[in-house]
Amino acid sequence: MWIVLLVIIVAAVFGPTLWVRFVMRTYSAPIEGMPGTGGELAAHLLEKYEVEEVGVELTEMGDHYDPTERMVRLTQDNFEGKSLTAVAIAAHEVGHALQHHRADHNLATRTALVPIADRVARVSAGLIWAAPIVGLITRHPVPFSTLVLIGMSGLVARMMVHLVTLPTEWDASFGKALPVLMEGQYIAPAEEPAVRKILRAAAFTYVAAALADVLNLARWAALLLRR
Repeated sequence: MWIVLLVIIVAAVFGPTLWVRFVMRTYSAPIEGMPGTGGELAAHLLEKYEVEEVGVELTEMGDHYDPTERMVRLTQDNFEGKSLTAVAIAAHEVGHALQHHRADHNLATRTALVPIADRVARVSAGLIWAAPIVGLITRHPVPFSTLVLIGMSGLVARMMVHLVTLPTEWDASFGKALPVLMEGQYIAPAEEPAVRKILRAAAFTYVAAALADVLNLARWAALLLRR
């Protein structure tokens, strides 16, 4: 029974991440006749929609839009690639740049919350590590329980921030990227179903991150319950 439950939990947590990677890889093959790379498309779209203050550059830190530096950053495969994945991901990240350019409230909220949540999560992990030591020193359950409660709360907070960013990601994919690609005829009508899958996977990246936080939270809970 416990093994079955463990398999279900692992599948629920890692399933979305594996699905995202599978979709991206499935459509990553170069397409003959593709007029430009993902990086070139991103630069073109920024110019077309007069988002002049935003640049495009190569990164090793994962595809993302940096609202602080005002930069669309693409991994090498998507920056230099001429695949449906490269095109869709480039358009998705430009979608975030368009949100920023148009003062989208949800993006502003996410931009403010994500760094705070990440810092809180790091502090929370430190508090959880420190809790057993403090418990041994004080030999009192209250400090230990307090540190654990604060630590767990921080991890839950980051998990919730990841989940509330989904509307922003969904809009970047289907409110911005897909209409831009279809109206500008950057993809053929026959390619639309595949692009929809890629954009859906891009939007669910943060859901996968939230589920990874669930696993991390469960791991800490299991360790602490053994004490």
